[in-house]
Amino acid sequence: MAIDFKTLDEAAWRARLSPEQFRILRQAGTERAFTGEHWDTDRPGVYFCAGCDAELFHAPHKFHSGCGWPSFTLPASGDRITEHTDLSHGMRRVEVR
Repeated sequence: MAIDFKTLDEAAWRARLSPEQFRILRQAGTERAFTGEHWDTDRPGVYFCAGCDAELFHAPHKFHSGCGWPSFTLPASGDRITEHTDLSHGMRRVEVR
């Protein structure tokens, strides 16, 4: 049976995720730059959300931006993917959640 991630309460998310994943995925936190599992990998394939298993992006769209976090040019589409624009620090960045 598939999980309806839109109906999970915070307790269910805490049980599903590690404390760091919960902070990042549910509280809009971030990993330290240059430390995450995927920031510098070139593995082929598809990257998925650690929380809800949604497809995020395909490896051919990943590039090395020098920022310390995974960067890609084309996010996957789907009803679980949202984009959030950040205009802070004098630049435009788009976070895919």
